[in-house]
Amino acid sequence: MQPDRRSLYERRAGVFILATLCCLLWGSAYPAIKGGYAMLGIGKTDIASQMLFAGWRFTLAGAGLLIFAAAVGRPVLVQGVRYAGQLTLLGLTQTAIQYVFFYVGLAHATGVKSSIMNATGVFFSVALAHLIYADDRMSSRKALGCLIGFLGVIVVNVGGNNELGLDFTLLGEGFVVIAAFVLAAASIYGKRLSQSLDPMVMTGWQLLVGGVLLTVSGTVFGGHIDYLDFRSGALLTYLVVLSSVAFAIWSLLLKHNPVGLIAAFNFLVPVFGVGLSAAFLGESIWHWKNLAALVMVCGGIWLVTRAPKPA
Repeated sequence: MQPDRRSLYERRAGVFILATLCCLLWGSAYPAIKGGYAMLGIGKTDIASQMLFAGWRFTLAGAGLLIFAAAVGRPVLVQGVRYAGQLTLLGLTQTAIQYVFFYVGLAHATGVKSSIMNATGVFFSVALAHLIYADDRMSSRKALGCLIGFLGVIVVNVGGNNELGLDFTLLGEGFVVIAAFVLAAASIYGKRLSQSLDPMVMTGWQLLVGGVLLTVSGTVFGGHIDYLDFRSGALLTYLVVLSSVAFAIWSLLLKHNPVGLIAAFNFLVPVFGVGLSAAFLGESIWHWKNLAALVMVCGGIWLVTRAPKPA
């Protein structure tokens, strides 16, 4: 038997472990960000400080990813004004604008609900791909998955105490959904750019550009970070490493494997997000609507990303 010469990113066991690790890291961001708000004294209405917190995270993450890319021999300097403008636009949308909505929404919603609501990005991606790509049309299976997933989003927002209304606010759950839509749209633009740019370098620049924009905006509007000590600094460091490591590994997995195979792991993000938010933030997961919504959203994502059977 000849030895398996495929890289870790191509072997089935390696793909499973690394993709699961990325989803675990992204799921842990929900309780980490909310914990950071508490440690740093950032209130729900202090949007400028929320932007500054996000800006520090992504500026450092982008710089770290570019340093890593340079260390492994990737060319990190952008050639030409055209590419510089495209990366600036990607950083503005995929990092700056998206995370303004995400960080504000997370400040006004629980980690459990935010984990479930943010998973709507998968369904937005499917709908946008149908409109843009001729070879990625909406099928009956994908449509059913989107319907089930959005029904899960409605279920998780059903009011408590046997009320018939919806427990939904624009600044909370609404902003998390808007962030998911912005990410879906920006990711399609990023996919086009990745055809001519190294995905890791592209990700590093968009994180750095978006992080700088967030930092400058948060500072200009009076944002401030208080109580920066060892614990809060360690948490910020974890968020920085989380972003750099997860994005770097994910880009390598996408390079060596079919997109559909890797995308199928996305259903793990709300699972980890809900579980870790319940564990570290003391939020309840054992309410019927949380469990039902989690099952429906994950089931919808599975239907959307499942590869069709060969004819």
